[in-house]
Amino acid sequence: MTELLKKLTGKNKNEYEQVAKHLVDDCDTELFKELTEQDNFLFDFIKQNVAQRIYNACNEKNYHNLLAFFKYYSPSYDEAIIAALSKFANEDLTDEILEIFESGNENEKCYCAKYFSYIQDPLSIDLLRENSYTENESLNANCAATLGVLKDVQSYDEALNNLLSNDEFKKLDAVKFLVLYGNPDALGEIINAMKTSTMAENIAGYIPYLAELSDIIKTDYENGLLVLNNIINGLGEILGLYEVINFRLFDIFEDLISAEPNSKSAAILLNAEEKFNTLTENDEYMFDEDKNTQAEIKDIHKLLNKIDKKLLKNLIVKELDENSPFVFTALEYSDNIEAIKELLRCNDQTIILRTAEILKKLGALNDTERTVALVKITDENIKSIIRAL
Repeated sequence: MTELLKKLTGKNKNEYEQVAKHLVDDCDTELFKELTEQDNFLFDFIKQNVAQRIYNACNEKNYHNLLAFFKYYSPSYDEAIIAALSKFANEDLTDEILEIFESGNENEKCYCAKYFSYIQDPLSIDLLRENSYTENESLNANCAATLGVLKDVQSYDEALNNLLSNDEFKKLDAVKFLVLYGNPDALGEIINAMKTSTMAENIAGYIPYLAELSDIIKTDYENGLLVLNNIINGLGEILGLYEVINFRLFDIFEDLISAEPNSKSAAILLNAEEKFNTLTENDEYMFDEDKNTQAEIKDIHKLLNKIDKKLLKNLIVKELDENSPFVFTALEYSDNIEAIKELLRCNDQTIILRTAEILKKLGALNDTERTVALVKITDENIKSIIRAL
């Protein structure tokens, strides 16, 4: 780290104010580049301080120099830079940024997309639409958020339509767009897309950024619990463990435990109890997490150890139904063999296969059960697996 960057990120007011003034006044792109390269190594509060220092150093005489920093994108500083530019914005600046948006590189386009969330010029809409589904996640995010600010109906409707796609990645991209667009009216369609997706855990992990998970559970209990269940399934594998804090999972589990138990909450709590046992018993999940995340996971683990597993296992029998969205979770934790066997007669071939596998694990799969299981199976691969169990 150079001496200038140490001063810019340091605590000495005289030093950091002087360096911030130099950065903007003299358009020191090398210093700004070095700053952005330190994104993963600086604490958030330090980056927030530096962003404010850059903003404070901008004035009517030097603000145009900020455009040279567009070549080096950082989400830590884009808000401060664009807020400063918008403070002094005029028609000429907006035209110049439109030109950069059209012909610049992806880093430059990220800043441009953010600019038009402040200066809501309709001439930016086509460019925002064009850059909403690129390989650059930051560019996609800024474009989607700005289109949401502009309330662009065309891009919103296109994303809703893409939720119906058979292409799972296209569907997930649509979810990302809609969450960043920020219209909570899309919540129902996103949840419906999650229900039929092979990437349900991925989709579930975006939903709480559109609406508070606890609020979804309060207003749409079954769907809210289904989102929570997919989040539990994804933790540590697909979703980062820091999400336990972002999604306030401790409070949600505490509410479920204190409420009158039912078959659906029973399935969730049994699933969560096993997941957090796994997370705390295996160092590979926790070793590089920060102290706050580790502490939160341990607290949730202690909380979930209070559940009455015997009571909850009795309750989940009700979810051993092919029409229940929690059927697979109930299968994992039920020990009611007779109730499990009934699922061999259902119409869903995937459920029949999982039921046969569970019965095998419980030592309760014999030739009679195999015969029952095979009656409604038309998929040759599934037939082969069941015969081999």
